[in-house]
Amino acid sequence: MIKPVQVVFHGIEHSDAVEAHVRDKVAKLERLHPQLSGCRVTIGLPHQRQQQGKQFDVHVELAVPGKEFMVNRVLGEEDMYAALRDAFDAARRQLDDHAREQRGEVKHHEPRSA
Repeated sequence: MIKPVQVVFHGIEHSDAVEAHVRDKVAKLERLHPQLSGCRVTIGLPHQRQQQGKQFDVHVELAVPGKEFMVNRVLGEEDMYAALRDAFDAARRQLDDHAREQRGEVKHHEPRSA
């Protein structure tokens, strides 16, 4: 990865354990997709309304040469790690789809003629 991983916390206390977990998730993405050139992860608690439980807002921005990906997840999870897992799973799927397109493995259908 060219740029360092940025981990930002909004409305919650900074946690070295959570930051290490995020960096581990990014390292796994990088092993699967070596073209990854940048990553920024924002973790926060949106303004609480009259709901029970916490809602974690996880925003993952990834960059590969020529393209950027963004994943936003507001998850009603009691566990921040589960919210991170869901967001990184979605990010991995986007990178997988992009890699398949780059290799030409995605079929493009011809438009139907009337």
